[in-house]
Amino acid sequence: MIILGVDPGSWTTGFGLVDCEAGRTSYLASGRIQAPAGAELAVRLVHLAEELQAILGRHRPALVAIEKPFHGVNSRSAIVLAEARGALLLTVARDGVVIEEYAPASVKSAVAGNGRADKGEVARMVRLQLGLAARPMGPDESDALAVALCAAVQRPLRERLARSTAGVLR
Repeated sequence: MIILGVDPGSWTTGFGLVDCEAGRTSYLASGRIQAPAGAELAVRLVHLAEELQAILGRHRPALVAIEKPFHGVNSRSAIVLAEARGALLLTVARDGVVIEEYAPASVKSAVAGNGRADKGEVARMVRLQLGLAARPMGPDESDALAVALCAAVQRPLRERLARSTAGVLR
C-alpha cells in the first residue's frame, strides 16, 4: 500500500511517499511543493492543488495522510493554513483517494515515541526508520514523511478496531 503524507502550508507543502508491504515500510519519494514567490493566495492555492494532482497521478497512493493544524498559531495564520488544507483536501477527494487526518502529537508519538518531540527528533527518527541518514531533507519533507509513517503505524490498528466494532454492532 502506497501512503502519501502531506504537511500542508500555504507557501510550502511537504510531501512524502512510503510503501507498506508485509509489515515493512520503505521510502519511495519526498519533496516539497513551493508556491511562486510573491503570489497572491488564490494563485498559491491553485499551484498547490495542481502540483498535488500531479503527485497523485504519478504515484497513485491508496491513502493520503494529512496533518491537522496545530492550535498554537495566530488566527490569521490559522485561516490561511485552513484555506491551503481545504485546497489540498479537495484535490485528494476529487481523485477518490482515502484521506486520514492526524494531529501533530499523534504523528510525533507514532514516529518518535513522544507526542512532545521536537522537529529535530522527529526528523532523526524518520531518517532512521526509512534508512535515509545520508539524504538531505528539509523540515517540510521530513514532517510529511512522519505523517506517512504515522498512517502506516495507525492503519492496522484502525482496521482491527473497525473489524472488532463491526462484530459488536451486528
